[in-house]
Amino acid sequence: MAGTDDTVADNDALYVLTAVLLTPAQFPGVLGDDYPAACAALRLEPYAEGYGLVMGQDGDGARWTVVIDDVSLVAVAIASWDCGMEYDLSPDDRSVVSALPGWPLAVAVAAPGVPAPHDPAPDPGADGEDPAPLSPPDTEVWGPAQRRLGADAIASQWAQWRGQIDDATAFAPPGGESTADTEGGASAGPDRAGAETGAGSGAAAVAGTEAEDGPESGPCATRASVAHPGVRRALAEARAYADEPPPPGRVRSSFAPGDARMIRADGPGWSMVARTDDIAFVLLDEMPGEILPVGRGTELPGLLTALDALAVRPS
Repeated sequence: MAGTDDTVADNDALYVLTAVLLTPAQFPGVLGDDYPAACAALRLEPYAEGYGLVMGQDGDGARWTVVIDDVSLVAVAIASWDCGMEYDLSPDDRSVVSALPGWPLAVAVAAPGVPAPHDPAPDPGADGEDPAPLSPPDTEVWGPAQRRLGADAIASQWAQWRGQIDDATAFAPPGGESTADTEGGASAGPDRAGAETGAGSGAAAVAGTEAEDGPESGPCATRASVAHPGVRRALAEARAYADEPPPPGRVRSSFAPGDARMIRADGPGWSMVARTDDIAFVLLDEMPGEILPVGRGTELPGLLTALDALAVRPS
């Protein structure tokens, strides 16, 4: 793919390494809680049809993210790569919207025959107004980007994370009831709203840069506690989306096995991952690296149905 004259050096090729979609229904969660926020992080207009983000290196090894408006081309490339097929992603120069220094996500591979990946040198003609190079979130700290990255990882590897929750796990009450309303002699299980929150350990995996890593080996550690107020707040704010629809992409619905849908929702300080036929997981800014499972109870199914009805879906 040829570079663009305002960013990648003239007549210099971009060695494509990977690509992701940036659309209202599918975008890297590290960029923002919703599609307009994700676009703003890259200085893009929230174009309804979306963009493709092509990540690669130039001939000097510098990292670049090229934004194109040919979403279908990137979608076909991703689908081919996911099936183990080769695909030469070479967008036409006319589809290039912009080229940004750096990568917003960690890329585990590098182009052969060029120097190791590094940020490009500042443009001397830009008078210090160059955009700062994009970079993946620091996984040694916890914040909104890491929380959303963790939620994306759980959605991508649902079976592995769900498999760590068994009938002995206590769940946060989905309806925000007090513990006095939910505690009782029956043992808590996946289909019962319990009085306690199981907090999954495994921050390194959740906050990692590769969703494919999945959870750490062994079951998640759980700790008994009263239902966390942050979980109740997140569920209440998610419920309010049905009355006042949020910005595009704040709630997304994607395919899940069977007749279920995978729900991803975000809000100020929280992220949720859920299957419409199962439980939910909540991650909070105030609970670094913790994964809080929420049992179905009586209210979660209706909440997930409502979120699915207003969610953006891949076309």
